[in-house]
Amino acid sequence: MDALRKKEIYTIDDIYALPDGERVELIDGRIYYMAPPSWKHQRISSYLHNEIYNYFKDNNGNCEVLAAPFAVFLNKDDMNYVEPDISVICDTSKLDS
Repeated sequence: MDALRKKEIYTIDDIYALPDGERVELIDGRIYYMAPPSWKHQRISSYLHNEIYNYFKDNNGNCEVLAAPFAVFLNKDDMNYVEPDISVICDTSKLDS
């Protein structure tokens, strides 16, 4: 892992090469290590997930509400990868397998 920290530009292949359980995000080719969330963070995230889910359910919405970890590739490149706490997917054609 020290070899990865010395590189200046990283790609998704570097992320996949990390040990299982290593939580990181890749933004513009830079790796950002994430600390485990606190119980307070998880509690708030859970509450928000439920509220958003219930909103779509009660209003016949077609969006999916997903909790982390869920990989999101915002750009069509191999240098950006994030794991938002909550993802709202309204266009399922953007999802891959």
